[in-house]
Amino acid sequence: MVDSLRAAVVGTGLIGGSILLRLRERGVDVAGWDPDAATRAEGRARGIDFPDALADAVRDRDVVFLCGPLSSLPETLRTVGGLTGTDCVLTDVGSTKGGIAAYAAGHGLTGRFVPGHPMAGTERAGLTAASPALFDGAAWVLCPTAAGLDRFRTLAALLVDVFGARIVPLDPDAHDAAAALASHLPHLLAGTLAATVAEADLRDAALGLAAGSFRDGTRVVGTPAARTVDMLLNNRDQVLAQLDRVRGLLDRYAAGLRGGDAAALADLQQRARGLRLALLDRELPAAAPRTFPRALPPGAEPDDAAADGELAYLLSLGAAGGYLTGCEVTDATVTYAAHLPRGC
Repeated sequence: MVDSLRAAVVGTGLIGGSILLRLRERGVDVAGWDPDAATRAEGRARGIDFPDALADAVRDRDVVFLCGPLSSLPETLRTVGGLTGTDCVLTDVGSTKGGIAAYAAGHGLTGRFVPGHPMAGTERAGLTAASPALFDGAAWVLCPTAAGLDRFRTLAALLVDVFGARIVPLDPDAHDAAAALASHLPHLLAGTLAATVAEADLRDAALGLAAGSFRDGTRVVGTPAARTVDMLLNNRDQVLAQLDRVRGLLDRYAAGLRGGDAAALADLQQRARGLRLALLDRELPAAAPRTFPRALPPGAEPDDAAADGELAYLLSLGAAGGYLTGCEVTDATVTYAAHLPRGC
């Protein structure tokens, strides 16, 4: 697949640039494009094909990664969809999926667009911060649909092969709810902690005492503010819902402190500690491979029942906390290698 693949990356900041560099490192014929002329010049200085015109970058490509700012992705999808052939697989890397999935459906692109979100990054930004190793072993969410299953299979196999990623298939709304907890809420909490210290009378004294807990707890505040705000606003309902849960827990902590209730405080901390240990010790054993027919029955539509079993398997796998490590496609079948939490 890699030897004959022609790819393009639109938007070459940290994430897009890292995708671009990894594809190039693996010998893929890849072109980059960015609206910033200086970034295009930087790419060309590295020996990468960086046309000035978007149409030249995406023409005759097999797969295009859309990696611009989150709020720009719907329009970019519409534009690139019009510049590429119907066989070209389109995917994005935005940190929310419900909006872009609905936009694709409304513009007839569901059959060739697979919403995606690699769960990797740093607080740095730009092509100069990009690294081809950024996604090694990372979870990479893909949102399959019945109409786009064949494109999902192609993309999943590529991401495993080229990036060494763990593919997490999720419904777009399920992704947004989980991402609010695992990614978006931590940005808000880190910002709250840093802002509290910034406004304190003993700001400098606190910074003088700051050690690992404060540094780790505020690391993501280094992310460019515009990028964080874009992410939060695009997932506003889910983030607000989780903030209500945070307020409830903070109220319980406050009540325990005011009442001197050591047992209640210890219970809260022990539950939190248990989750942290579960995260650090999380190992998912391999599940039995699952094989599905690739071809649809004669006369069947892409969203008919023929695809239901495969799609249900994929979405239930991701919702259970599992992931794919392989996708082998033949003329007649598709076989998935997966890992699942014990008991699932």
